[in-house]
Amino acid sequence: MQKTYVIGDIHGGFKALIQVLERAGVSSSDTLIFLGDYVDGWSQPVEVVDFLINLSNKQPCYFIQGNHEELLLQWLKNQKDNPLWRQHGGESSIKAYQDASDATRQKHIKFFENLQPYYLDEQKRLFVHAGFSNLKGVDYEYFTNFFWWDRTLWELALATDKQLSVSESAYPARLKIYHEIFIGHTPTTHFGETVPMNRQNVWNIDTGAAFDGKLTIMDVNSKQLWQSDCLQDLYPDEKGRNTG
Repeated sequence: MQKTYVIGDIHGGFKALIQVLERAGVSSSDTLIFLGDYVDGWSQPVEVVDFLINLSNKQPCYFIQGNHEELLLQWLKNQKDNPLWRQHGGESSIKAYQDASDATRQKHIKFFENLQPYYLDEQKRLFVHAGFSNLKGVDYEYFTNFFWWDRTLWELALATDKQLSVSESAYPARLKIYHEIFIGHTPTTHFGETVPMNRQNVWNIDTGAAFDGKLTIMDVNSKQLWQSDCLQDLYPDEKGRNTG
């Protein structure tokens, strides 16, 4: 039986990516939806992107744009430096890509340039890295980079009263548009959770792989999930995006 999986923010954790695919028993007939932030954090962003490119030749894959891809692409194409980006994981990507061949860099630039801003399936399930702001939905978003930078959608889901009915006028308009919304971008570990969080119809799949958390893959239909080991255990000599 074909399945559809959604995968949270990888942040250069190639070992974790391999673990979750194996633990979930993913087959070549399954569809994989990656929520972005493939780079910046751990030391293997090149291996992650190479693997994803090859994977897309073997099975159905959707690759969503993350904010860290935007920042890395600016550096790869124009050598645009950003001290804040370096501090939040970019330094590891710079080191990795300095050792990559020009052919690899060009192949990865093409991959980053072709990432999707979001994916909307036939069941009105939206997959987007961060969120959106327009009250009519993603097709009406004026600032497209909100798709990989916005946090207000998740904040709205968290703030909405669980007892409030969708039919009530006070229920947020943005949360009525889609059947379900799957996001990453804001680690659930920031809220003391080590697994995906569900608020209203929003599922946050970023379980802090960039920091002390784990990478998560989840069956979109059943909501069964599998996780990697803690990234700090997989990369004991590195800090990831931990700055302390």
